[in-house]
Amino acid sequence: MSSTVKYRFEGSEMNRKLLMGHPSGLFVLFFTEMWERFSYYGMRAILVLFLTSALVDGGWAWSREDALGLYGTYTMLVYFSPILGGYLADKLLGYRKAVAIGALIMTLGHAAMAFDTPWSLYLGIALLVAGNGLFKPNITSIINGVYKNAQDKKDGAFTIFYMGVNAGSFLGILLCGYIGEKLGWHYGFGLAGIFMFLGMVQFYLAQNIFGRIGLSPKEIAADVEEPVNIETQSEKVEETAEVASHVQRDRYIVVGILAFFTIFFWAAFEQAGGSMTIFASDYTNRVLEGGAANAFRIANTLITIVPLMIITFVLLQLFKITFSKYKFSNLALGLSFTIIWCIVIWMLKNQYADESTEIPASWFGILNSFYIIAFAPLVSKIWESRFNPPATVKFGMGLVLLGVGFGVLAYGSSTIPQGAQTASVSIIWLILAYLFHTLGELSLSPVGLSYVSKLVPAAKIGLMFGLWYIAIGLGNKAAGSMGGLIDKITAAYDMTTFFLIFTIVPIVAGLLVMALTPVVKKLMHGIK
Repeated sequence: MSSTVKYRFEGSEMNRKLLMGHPSGLFVLFFTEMWERFSYYGMRAILVLFLTSALVDGGWAWSREDALGLYGTYTMLVYFSPILGGYLADKLLGYRKAVAIGALIMTLGHAAMAFDTPWSLYLGIALLVAGNGLFKPNITSIINGVYKNAQDKKDGAFTIFYMGVNAGSFLGILLCGYIGEKLGWHYGFGLAGIFMFLGMVQFYLAQNIFGRIGLSPKEIAADVEEPVNIETQSEKVEETAEVASHVQRDRYIVVGILAFFTIFFWAAFEQAGGSMTIFASDYTNRVLEGGAANAFRIANTLITIVPLMIITFVLLQLFKITFSKYKFSNLALGLSFTIIWCIVIWMLKNQYADESTEIPASWFGILNSFYIIAFAPLVSKIWESRFNPPATVKFGMGLVLLGVGFGVLAYGSSTIPQGAQTASVSIIWLILAYLFHTLGELSLSPVGLSYVSKLVPAAKIGLMFGLWYIAIGLGNKAAGSMGGLIDKITAAYDMTTFFLIFTIVPIVAGLLVMALTPVVKKLMHGIK
């Protein structure tokens, strides 16, 4: 799998040994991010279910409004904290220490949530927010350092990295959800902590593969072998000065417009971890029998085993390159995959043992990751073709597709009586809703980050990404607050009305942002 280096990748000599045409260190980051996303989405998948479940089922019997309120606050703070984490890494810690410390803090957070007490829940959430702030912005900064002099390979690097994100979220939702619902909620929280710990260990023990990348400012200053690149700093100053002040002001306005509509998107999209999870748990017929049960078992086996086999193959190729020097890091990674395979085999065996199959309510969350893996290459090809639309049209498409997904749920829930606390509608409505939501996400989320990088001077990129994440955080908080109204709205009207709100608002917002295309195009001053 290794080949001759054609690009100047930064880092140690071992990092320059290639895997799939990229530095081996990229895959150290791939697996670190994979286990972090495993823990985040695994916990996220069962948090609301745990809080709202009856005491006899091991839950805390919270009201849906209170549970979704906490969920919204947590996910909001997750997107607020990277601003502080990025600042601390830049000024004090360095990227590598920030990632390692962040992973350790998140491990402690998951461990706290494994205890069944209110103080441990709030302590765990606080630690997860703090750890995420150190981890999230700085692991991508290490990638930027590796590809500093190989910019044309960076898109491919982030594509591979993004696959790690989705592989982690897929496995986390699948396995933490299954363990949490079948064995006990706190076992699910604990499982998330185990893999966060193993991800931290494998990164910490292999971090020297990055050479000087991600060291703290103090460590860099003490290293006299490579002086500060004054020429590069001058180029950044010149780059910023090249753009007239009014032109850049207009481009900032565009970023603000896109960020504003981003809030609407995430306020609806993040119902996935809130009201849509409740809909799956209490209003969907998840018990399958006969042919339907067999079809689900086969489909679930394939979408679980095939991606896991592919990722395991990549893992073995990384071992061939790095085991001689980073054997203990590799052993931690190998242990994590051994545990994963054991849990997967046990889960699938249990599903085949029963005549009927009950789909865990958290299972539907894996559809988002599955659809991303399936459709991301197609969407990427469209954006690279002559059919590539302007940014505002892409945003509009994303919002409209999101609204259509909720329209499917509104139609599917039309048979649910007013004020009903339970029902049994077909799983097809959630399957279709997640499809439209994912297509909407692919149209909007990566595009937003891309346009921020295009519209903002290099010297302000970090700050603007931080502000962009604040917009996403506000959307997440709105998602929790709006989703918490599910009982009040269904009591006063019905479930269809609840989902129609999330149908109409995104579609209207999407049409509005598309109508702004001529204005935004003018404000962008040539940026495409």
